[in-house]
Amino acid sequence: MGGALALQLSDAGWPVTVSAESEVSRRAAKRAGLQLANEVDLTQAAVALIVVRDDAVHARTRALLSQFGKTTALVHCAGALPLSVFGNDAEVVAHPRGSFHPLAAVSSPQSVLAGKSVALSGTTPRLLTLLRRMARDLALRPFEVSEEHRAAYHAGAVLSAGGAVALLATAVQAFGQAGVAEADALHALLPLMRSALDGVEARGLSKGLTGPVPRGDAGVVEAHLEALSPSLRAIYRELSGQMLELSELPPPQQTKLKRVLRASEKSTATRSPRRR
Repeated sequence: MGGALALQLSDAGWPVTVSAESEVSRRAAKRAGLQLANEVDLTQAAVALIVVRDDAVHARTRALLSQFGKTTALVHCAGALPLSVFGNDAEVVAHPRGSFHPLAAVSSPQSVLAGKSVALSGTTPRLLTLLRRMARDLALRPFEVSEEHRAAYHAGAVLSAGGAVALLATAVQAFGQAGVAEADALHALLPLMRSALDGVEARGLSKGLTGPVPRGDAGVVEAHLEALSPSLRAIYRELSGQMLELSELPPPQQTKLKRVLRASEKSTATRSPRRR
């Protein structure tokens, strides 16, 4: 993420220098054509983006704090962390503090940020204005997240990215139960998953929902539950409950589907061996 932000901000015309902690990171920055920060750069920086692991944000900020100018804004890029991670002592709170969390699955410095969204927070209007300008120049769509709700926000982000990969892995396992090889399953399921997301983008969550649940086809749902292994059955049942909440089925069909899901849950519990 640090490399992607540095390269794309630089391409957008922002004067960027990099303060890298390790020799490996310094060499990587040089290979990418980025300038390493000196003492003057740190002192004159308008914004210091702290792009490290969540558990290293506090320590890295502390290590550099005395080198920053008095007006340098401290901005982390961690989705779940509140601004209090910087600390609450007078030396820290004298600086504007904020967060800039792009919602992008970044796996290399060349990962494209444009077209994604970014969650912002800031302690001053001036800093928020600067972060919005940064978002605009990166072609990111900004929105603000309050301090008390950052963990819930980040959980949602994780569910839509890593959670989607885990869900895909579950679907591949179900194909495996049908004798379909993993490579063939991925080749079939990835376009299907993309088409489902295209439907949501075009028509919204409820209108983009497809499959036996929104059709009210309780018999198909029951057959699916009977065919799956207990672990996959539990995931299918939970997701079917979510789909039922999204669906626009009339009450009688909803009731019928709920009965099928409850019956499957009781059946699974009955079959499960007791733990000793």
